[in-house]
Amino acid sequence: MRRKKVLFIVNPRSGKGQIRNALLDIADIFIKGGLDVTLYVTQKPQDASRVVEKRAAKFDLVACSGGDGTLDEVVTGMMNSEIRRPIGYIPAGSTNDFANSLQIPKRMTDAAQCIVENNAYPCDVGSFNSDYFVYIAAFGMFTEVSYQTNQDVKNVLGHLAYVLEGAKRIFNVKSYEVEIELNGEKIRDEFIYGMITNSESVGGFRSITGKNIRLDDGLFEVTMIKTPRNAIELQEIITSLLRGEMDSNYIISYKTRQVAIRSEIAIPWTLDGEYGGDHKEVEICCHQKAVDIIVNHQFGESEI
Repeated sequence: MRRKKVLFIVNPRSGKGQIRNALLDIADIFIKGGLDVTLYVTQKPQDASRVVEKRAAKFDLVACSGGDGTLDEVVTGMMNSEIRRPIGYIPAGSTNDFANSLQIPKRMTDAAQCIVENNAYPCDVGSFNSDYFVYIAAFGMFTEVSYQTNQDVKNVLGHLAYVLEGAKRIFNVKSYEVEIELNGEKIRDEFIYGMITNSESVGGFRSITGKNIRLDDGLFEVTMIKTPRNAIELQEIITSLLRGEMDSNYIISYKTRQVAIRSEIAIPWTLDGEYGGDHKEVEICCHQKAVDIIVNHQFGESEI
């Protein structure tokens, strides 16, 4: 029987660099599981996208280890290529929202074993103008925290690094006047935050993306937070988010396949925790079951 070939892409700086200690064990699991492994260590931002787009066709599957940003790059490279290969993910970041949504094991060797078993789950992928994202496109309050927090600080403090960095900005919240078009409606208002998600958690917090979430239904969850007029209203917003109460006086939420967001000024966006550019107009579409992500059997059986 021909051994399957896997391209294994590793971001050595994600999380606490723990992949260095697990790399040999992971390779051993792959080889014993019948995989021929080609290792590629990323050298710079967007390196994973470039490698996947150019080389994925030569392999039976692509695996990666890093944070959600690394997975984003791998998925983007696959979407830009002319072929599709299953994608295995060994989470090694500070938060790993998407891995948690897919119930991918946190222990690296367990995640590697899932890749050997190759139980593929078809996941939706979002297009953002000419770019792609896996689980979140967002603007406004705290979105810059994820890509402006120093990687070394993330490695030392983990998720706490995001919380501390965000706390420094709580009293300097900027609002944006935008027009939102979705599901045949047009909404114009001022918002301090907006996110389009395909995940059960964001920033490590569950329930703030809504309820009855499926990652393969062709629908995104849209959550927009209106600009509060005082500290009391801001506290009410935070309380609603933590309780998962997504329809309130200050929060509006929708499920949609497509959304357009326009503004008079360019707004900075984040895609899967990485800087996504400044834009006056964005068109976001959900591509249903666009890529196969390898998960454990329990998740696949419970979702399908």
